[in-house]
Amino acid sequence: MVTTGELWATIGSVMASVMFVSAIFKQYFPYQLWGYVEKYSQKLFRILYPYIEITFHEFSGDRLKRSEAFSAIQNYLSTTASLHATRFKADVVKDSQSIVLSMDDRQEVTDEFKGIKVWWVLGKNILKTQSFSFYPATDEKRYYRLTFHKSHRELITGPYVNHVLAGGKAITVKNRQRKLYSNNPSKNWYGWRSTKWSHVFFEHPATFDTLAMETKKKEEIKKDLKKFSKGKEYYEKIGKAWKRGYLLYGPPGTGKSTMIAAMANYMNYDVYDLELTTVKDNTELRSLLIDTSSKSILVIEDIDCSLDLTGQREKKKEKDEDEEEKNPIEKKEKEDGESKKSKVTLSGLLNFIDGLWSACGGERIIVFTTNYVDKLDPALIRRGRMDKHIEMSYCCFEAFKMLAKNYLDIDSHELYAEIEIMLAETNMTPADVAENLMPKCDEDDTETCLKNLIEALKAAKEEAIKKAEEEARLKAEEATKKAEEEVRSKAEKEEKEKHAKENETSSSSAKENGSIANGNENTSN
Repeated sequence: MVTTGELWATIGSVMASVMFVSAIFKQYFPYQLWGYVEKYSQKLFRILYPYIEITFHEFSGDRLKRSEAFSAIQNYLSTTASLHATRFKADVVKDSQSIVLSMDDRQEVTDEFKGIKVWWVLGKNILKTQSFSFYPATDEKRYYRLTFHKSHRELITGPYVNHVLAGGKAITVKNRQRKLYSNNPSKNWYGWRSTKWSHVFFEHPATFDTLAMETKKKEEIKKDLKKFSKGKEYYEKIGKAWKRGYLLYGPPGTGKSTMIAAMANYMNYDVYDLELTTVKDNTELRSLLIDTSSKSILVIEDIDCSLDLTGQREKKKEKDEDEEEKNPIEKKEKEDGESKKSKVTLSGLLNFIDGLWSACGGERIIVFTTNYVDKLDPALIRRGRMDKHIEMSYCCFEAFKMLAKNYLDIDSHELYAEIEIMLAETNMTPADVAENLMPKCDEDDTETCLKNLIEALKAAKEEAIKKAEEEARLKAEEATKKAEEEVRSKAEKEEKEKHAKENETSSSSAKENGSIANGNENTSN
């Protein structure tokens, strides 16, 4: 009987012989002949090997977008891996309340479907660059390989694969931990573990129930969002990309960022906070868009301050080019500064939110916020790009009652009537109202907080009156100054006309006297 040691020795000897013969064959026989041998040996192997292999790569489209099939398979196998695998990767989901185990690299697990056994392997190819670095840039290409007997081809390639994808998507929804993304500078996009977006878990507690806004307005926004989330077939029917734009505008402190958080929590969407000033050009902007996921809100806050999108940048550049730079050092520094500035154009941003590239992916909401809506180019905020305009205004009495409920846990109070009158007369942002309602110490009770708000409203009203009086005074002074300048200008004009007329009269008299003198001289002669 052959022992285990002898068996392994025999296998090793056979493998060494095969490798030796293969090396000799490659070295001494023409490569054309070797090609034929390899071709027919593969055919023979396929005949003798009764299994089929299907590979699902992590990235598709030249690494522009992560494959949804790969993500679904990864989630589906997370349940199977916990039963059969020996090496795992652990991820924390759902507000750090549970752990999900997934397959480690080069690990194999088995699965069974209708009595048929299949095998999954997570593989990885690493292509290293030739440059020297302590953190060498790598191009990791991961993939899942499905192996099954060829007699079950139709059952596995059809129903089983669909079962895996559907199950993986269901697990994704169940374990979904929403994230808040921020774009990285393009210099950090490549290299060791680099990505276009970095993220943290999104844990903002704001909801529409706690948002300080009129109930009717909140319900209108919620209905609009819900209609959008169920509108995939409708958007396909009308031939539009499945996206929707919201413009939030109003003074600082009126709750624009809180509104975005409430929208994300209501829709269960991720949030991508796009900082335009770190984006070099339109190409990078498109790359960032492609790398966002569906079921997400793309936010550009204070867009009027992010970039000059009104065409003034080009005018300024032309003006600078016309000016001569006497100092070459200053000229070089100025050129370096210009090269570091973002070259994102209005045209590029419009194509980003409403052009061909905006159709890459679906179920995406784009939100712009601004304090000064009049500063934005009309083409940027027209319907079709920013479909719904939401004004975030000063605190009204209904919004105050919501804040009082949130901060003081009350529905009514005897001071409400006075506060209602003062809110109608005074502009105060919800942020300022909330700050005055918040207890500052354990001794502050409900009445104290409401009285603090009343005092703040009185102070704001007095300040507004003083400001209005000051503006009226300055306006009157400006009008008086303008009228005096007009009188002075008119007087100077009349004085100039008078001098011009006198000069003209003097000139005419001189000409007449000269003519008389010439006549007398001619008579004497």
